[in-house]
Amino acid sequence: MKIVVAGGSGTLGRTLSRDLAGRGHEVVVLTRSPGRADYGTDPVREVAWDARTVGPWADELRPGTGVALVNLAGRLVDARPTRENVAALRDSRVDATRALVGAAARLGTPVERWLQASTTAVYSDAGEARLTESSPVPDDGLPQMTGVARPWEEAASGADARHLVVLRTSIVLDAGTPALDRLLLLVRLGVGGTVGRGDQWFSWIHVDDWLAIARAALGLDPELELPDGPVIAAAPHPVRNRDLMAALRRVSGRRFGIPTPVPLVRLGAVVLRTDPLLALTGRHTTSEVLDRAGFRFRFPTLDDALADLLG
Repeated sequence: MKIVVAGGSGTLGRTLSRDLAGRGHEVVVLTRSPGRADYGTDPVREVAWDARTVGPWADELRPGTGVALVNLAGRLVDARPTRENVAALRDSRVDATRALVGAAARLGTPVERWLQASTTAVYSDAGEARLTESSPVPDDGLPQMTGVARPWEEAASGADARHLVVLRTSIVLDAGTPALDRLLLLVRLGVGGTVGRGDQWFSWIHVDDWLAIARAALGLDPELELPDGPVIAAAPHPVRNRDLMAALRRVSGRRFGIPTPVPLVRLGAVVLRTDPLLALTGRHTTSEVLDRAGFRFRFPTLDDALADLLG
């Protein structure tokens, strides 16, 4: 299969592109900065686009033996939650998705498979709620969470595709990624105690399980078929922040970590130019769709995942 990955030069996009290319598929990455990403030795081809308008890159979607599209395009969420930054986060996703929808509409033949990225942050700060794909998206969610993810998903609603999966991804754990590195840094500096209250839920997924779900959504797993619509990519055992930090201390050989109270989290977020609510909020998300489809996680528990990633 030929697979076009929009926004494939980011951390998760590069991982997916290498995985697919290593399995013999033709992988084309749409990127605003060709030549900057490292895909290792795997044969990944880059094509320039502006992530806003339909251009010559649209020819890559023309039907042949079968074309699939993965849309991961969008700015990093690690930014201060100012009105301007939230608008940039939203527009970067919506504009890119609309460009892809417009390009697909001109083909005359539906795209075989469309994997549309989204995030479990669409549910905003959910407290003690137990969320699955059937849970409603809140009308009053946080602007930098629901306010970004909902229009991102809606922008793909008119896509001309035979099969479209909206993958609501939780925090993807992989060695060397910013999310995990930042948490490990706190532990190694001795401040690896609870963050804020410590009872906020942390939904996560090992990168290998995320890749397996993505392949199934693209129709590349003969034993697993996912239905159209939203699918939550999260391990079946979310943990609270206090348990997350305790697990990180165990794998790092630290017996104790100083807690980080809410005021200090907010101050640190200003220094690091990030959003404090990324650490202070959470949600308990699991997938009833994957369960019904018979998907089996290689790493269902956090201890299993961290042991694999960090030894």
